[in-house]
Parts: sequence; structure tokens; C-alpha cells
Amino acid sequence: MKPFRTTAAVLALTSGLLALPAQAEVVQQNVSGDPLYTVEAPKGYAMIGDLVIARPLLIGATAIGVVAFVVSLPFTALGGNVGEAAEALVVEPGKEAFVRCLGCTSSGYKHD
Repeated sequence: MKPFRTTAAVLALTSGLLALPAQAEVVQQNVSGDPLYTVEAPKGYAMIGDLVIARPLLIGATAIGVVAFVVSLPFTALGGNVGEAAEALVVEPGKEAFVRCLGCTSSGYKHD
């Protein structure tokens, strides 16, 4: 019973930390003021926090999402929403963990 409680506590802590808003963002606009040219310039402490705290948690969330996706695959296949489940459980945390710039709060990868 103790491994179950430990796993539940770790998952609750991880979910709580991932739900916190990013506070260390600095957005600078170009001289033109055009939002197309908005540049995200994170500070050094945001990069360190991202590297030490956020990335390992996001990689863990991606791994947990893969396991959850595989477990839910028979049900999502019957429901016809395998693509949506894969996007939500694996692709989104994976993009945030591996594609997003260090210290940035939004992914630079836009593939629609």
C-alpha cells in the first residue's frame, strides 16, 4: 500500500507544480509595436528554473502520458479519438519539454 501512496503523492505534487503559472517571463516588443515581431526574452533565473525544475517535470509528464495513452488505447480506439488522446497525453507535454526555448513560456513550434 505504501508504493501506491507514494506514487499518488508524487503525481499530485507534479500536477500541482505543472499547474503553476510561469511568473518569470519578460516580453519585449519591437520598435514597430507590431505583435508579429514580439520577442520573448527570458531572464537567466527563468532559464535555470526551467532547466532544473520544469524540464525534468515535463519529461516525466511526457513519460506518464505515454503510459496513460498506451493503457487507454483500446478505449480510445473504440471511441475513435486516438489522435486527440495522443495529442493531449503525449505530443503537448513533449513539445513543451523538447521544443520550447529555455526559459520561454510558449512553444516556438507551430504546426497546424
